[in-house]
Amino acid sequence: MNIKETLLKAKNEKYAIPQFNINNLEWAKYILEVCEEEKSPVFLGVSSGAAKYMGGFDVIVGMVNGLKKDLNITVPVMLHLDHATTFELCKDAVDAGFDSIMFDGSKGSYEDNIKTTNEVKNYLKGQLLEAEIGKIGGEEDGIANELYFTSVEEAEDFISKTNIDMLAPALGSVHGIYKGEPDIKLDIMKEISDKTNMPLVLHGGSGIPEEILKQAVQNGICKANFNTELQLGWHKAVLEFVENNKDVYDPRKVISSGEEGLKNVAREYIRILGSKGKA
Repeated sequence: MNIKETLLKAKNEKYAIPQFNINNLEWAKYILEVCEEEKSPVFLGVSSGAAKYMGGFDVIVGMVNGLKKDLNITVPVMLHLDHATTFELCKDAVDAGFDSIMFDGSKGSYEDNIKTTNEVKNYLKGQLLEAEIGKIGGEEDGIANELYFTSVEEAEDFISKTNIDMLAPALGSVHGIYKGEPDIKLDIMKEISDKTNMPLVLHGGSGIPEEILKQAVQNGICKANFNTELQLGWHKAVLEFVENNKDVYDPRKVISSGEEGLKNVAREYIRILGSKGKA
């Protein structure tokens, strides 16, 4: 699998590859199964907090590779480190065998962001590299961020000084649950896409209305990230199961009761992004 070609195919054919974040073995299994069923390529997103929870990068790589083999997964699967804030985290994920890395230097100075992004790029061994400029609002791994929009000029300058494969501009999306209506700067998104020809990434895709997501794909988004809606879909189904089965204590039954709730959310976003049948 040539992961760069997988990404560029999405850009050229005007669909977006979903990034579904995983939190445990069950979530990875459910997402791989639904993507295989829908014949959609997928990024499996792993935050640093999720990596710590699951035991570390080597555990995750072994788990995902084992699932791909035993489930006979044929669609392109990119194991992606999400929002790594240090070079060391990126290095450890590369060494473990991740396919794609996101270095997020948006909390530091613009100059340091460029510097460390290039350090990460120089360490890669064929992985894709995603970077962020501006600040995407909401909450990521329990850390609250204020929104700071990306300008077209910043995007052009950043890309000219780094050799990234994907850019995550801050254009109104937020991590977590929206307060009020999403205000996505689709016009700036299109201008950045047109002027840089760079595959763009939409963070905080959960909760964005279908029509806006579809417009975002037409305006240059090639990858869109989802986590909160998956959690909510799983949580709702589990709550209902527990309420009606208070005597069931087998963790396999409790956890798996949320399977269809999670899968239904993933199926819907695959449909909206247009990635169904693109594997």
